[in-house]
Amino acid sequence: MPVPGDRPVPKLSAGIREILTSPALRPRQPRDIPGSFVAPIPRSHSVANNEPVNQSDRPRVDVVIPCYNEVAVLRESVETSIALFARHPGFAWRLVIADNGSNDGTSELARELDAEYPQVQALVLTIKGRGLALKEAWTQSTADVVAYMDVDLSTDIEHLPTLVSMVANEDCDIAIGSRLAKGSQTRRSFKREVTSRGYVAMIRAFFPRLKISDAQCGFKALSRRAVDELVPHIQNRMWFFDTELLVLAHRNGMRICELPVRWDEDPDTKVKIISTAVEDIRGLVRMRFGIGKG
Repeated sequence: MPVPGDRPVPKLSAGIREILTSPALRPRQPRDIPGSFVAPIPRSHSVANNEPVNQSDRPRVDVVIPCYNEVAVLRESVETSIALFARHPGFAWRLVIADNGSNDGTSELARELDAEYPQVQALVLTIKGRGLALKEAWTQSTADVVAYMDVDLSTDIEHLPTLVSMVANEDCDIAIGSRLAKGSQTRRSFKREVTSRGYVAMIRAFFPRLKISDAQCGFKALSRRAVDELVPHIQNRMWFFDTELLVLAHRNGMRICELPVRWDEDPDTKVKIISTAVEDIRGLVRMRFGIGKG
């Protein structure tokens, strides 16, 4: 099978190119904090500084977009991602669309994009579950680094090369985007802000040595080691998947790094706050005390 990124990327529409011609962003020197690592929001990013220049040594990166009924935004997100890949050839990129039980035509569009773009692969699952989609995509991958981002691109996609570089070049086992770390820039409702901060406080109450500021931001990258040693053991198939991953990484002594990000809330989000909160509490209880499900 050809290495993703070796074939020419199809031309995008003039509108997409115009949107994506802003200068790339470069990270300032990151600093350590107890128990984790936080990198500042990048100002620019270049192949010379952060990405390997030897084409034969390019790390292979699989970026997963989990989807459930996202036919309205999927094509634009895919084309935006491919444009970013073209600007950062230091990595051998592949985009995996992990559809999980959609019934609005998302799976058909995913297959269409797979056929249209050499860097795109469609992974169509019949069972709903965001965590399940990530687990299937990551465990099937043979890439050096795997990552995921939400299909709505709420997190500024310009952060992606920096996030991947933190794993590929800076000895982080897991790199996570944070909407709450110092230097992040977010626009979201008061309800989402309170919910996120409350959940972080709850995680710290259950696992005081896990020094992270945001467990649920849909923007993460993992090393091959983290995938092989952690992901097969994750039980949750839905929204608690991210937290379970981080708790397992902490227990196994892996290095978790944080990247402050720019993030805009999607008003059409599929997250149901109450049911997700109940799922998260059950998951924390299960992982802390070894009882229950979640």
